[in-house]
Amino acid sequence: MPTLRKALERYQQACDDFQWNLPDQFNFGRDVVDHWADGSERPALFCHDTAGNERRLSFDDVARAANRVAHLLRALGIRPGDPLILMLTRVPEWQIVSVAALEIGALLIPSSTLLRPKDIAYRANHSGAVAIIAQGDAQAATDAIRHELPGVSHFLELVPLGSAAADGWLDLRAAAAEQPDDPGAGVPTAASDPALVFYTSGTTGPPKAVLHTHAYTFAQRATSTQWHGVRTGERLWTTSDTGWAKAAYGVIFGPWSVGAEVVLVEGRFDPATQLRLLSEIAPQVFCAPPTEFRLLVKQNLSDFAVPGLRECVSAGEPLNPEVIRAWEAATGITIRDGYGQTESILLVGNFPGMPVRPGSMGLPLPGMRVEVIDEGGTALQAGEVGEIAVHGRSPGLFREYWKDAEATANCRVGDWYLTGDRARRDEDGYFWFVGRNDDVIISAGYRIGPFEVESALIEHPDVLESAAVAAPDPDRGAVVKAFVVLRPGVSGDDRLANALQDHVKRITAPYKYPRIIEFVDALPKTVSGKIRRVELRERPPNAT
Repeated sequence: MPTLRKALERYQQACDDFQWNLPDQFNFGRDVVDHWADGSERPALFCHDTAGNERRLSFDDVARAANRVAHLLRALGIRPGDPLILMLTRVPEWQIVSVAALEIGALLIPSSTLLRPKDIAYRANHSGAVAIIAQGDAQAATDAIRHELPGVSHFLELVPLGSAAADGWLDLRAAAAEQPDDPGAGVPTAASDPALVFYTSGTTGPPKAVLHTHAYTFAQRATSTQWHGVRTGERLWTTSDTGWAKAAYGVIFGPWSVGAEVVLVEGRFDPATQLRLLSEIAPQVFCAPPTEFRLLVKQNLSDFAVPGLRECVSAGEPLNPEVIRAWEAATGITIRDGYGQTESILLVGNFPGMPVRPGSMGLPLPGMRVEVIDEGGTALQAGEVGEIAVHGRSPGLFREYWKDAEATANCRVGDWYLTGDRARRDEDGYFWFVGRNDDVIISAGYRIGPFEVESALIEHPDVLESAAVAAPDPDRGAVVKAFVVLRPGVSGDDRLANALQDHVKRITAPYKYPRIIEFVDALPKTVSGKIRRVELRERPPNAT
């Protein structure tokens, strides 16, 4: 296959030529935002709010606004290393405050606005946060446990225009407006200095605090240049919420490093609305999680058109091959899947110009040595299933699980960082996801990845979503059990369950079919949208 061979040769050359060139001193605000804020008013943000209003900010606008917030934070006494929790929705102030916090050397903790009071209390007390910046429901949730936050000295609220801040909260927008817009509040930061903490949403136990340095904000440029495929001056729409590490990929560090404009759309996901906005906003690059693409392809795409759209990418969990095929049939664009973690930048991806194998994670990102290894740290041969691992201490990897030396030690074997995810590689080096270490189903000696079962189920026209887990079985040790969400108007019964079982047998190896099917109204998920299979495994039969 000459085309594949030549593409792989180009890819290998890119890997051989790659160098990080990480400077000793780096600060995203000074070295990226201020670089593009050169007086040319280069577009940085395109914002669409819940009322349908649109607003555009240039890098010059962002730099001036971030400088004001930086002066405000310094005036409040926030110093380098001080933890600051940020809970804002997809609004420009999220990026502005993020840049400001990094400029003054504070430890930025982006968090979801969907967190419950106990979640906020855990993060604030575990981190030792001195300030919380919030809005809406997050502000109200914080107020509910404010008495449990003795270490938090400053509460700043992003107040809706025309409203007043709640009692005990400082109006962020009004207070920042009184500050100068010069860069004098910034401090020098080493690339190795702590910069960000993301709390993982995890499926068991309390969340772990993933500590990144300023080098991580530098390394994200590789995500955008090599995977997104976005270019200077182009527009990228990533639909991720701002409280999660995926936002670092697509709404700030990656695209801004290359001088691209970022799209922010407020409001909850609605497939029809998203398709309309895609056509109207017309980004060159579109990035959405698999769940959204699954719902988008179930819409009527016969008249759908996005002028200028060139690249579509997806990450967060494996994307089903059927969804990739359906989107390509409607748009002519192949969705390129990618794989990364809260602990890293993109690790594996399907890159522009490389043949896409639907269902495959793709190839390692140049600059990252990624392998499938065994328990002893030895790279496995093609076709063998093992753990995805990353060699060395690249700037694209986190420093540690903050304040958890045991977890930090447990995630490494020698020079390898263990992702906790299992995969295999084919003869050409492409990765194929199998599942989390604790999600793999072992039935009668067979190892069955839940994703394979879920991908087969979702190809059935009556299925909207599915999740596969292991169910105890006296003879086989375990069998595959599938929880299935049906499309509106479809009723689940024994006849449909049998039809789905036969369907899976046709799509994949017969031993992988779900011997138990339970129809449910919805799947339990973490606040970041990942399926909580641990909860499904523990659910009593036929519980709803």
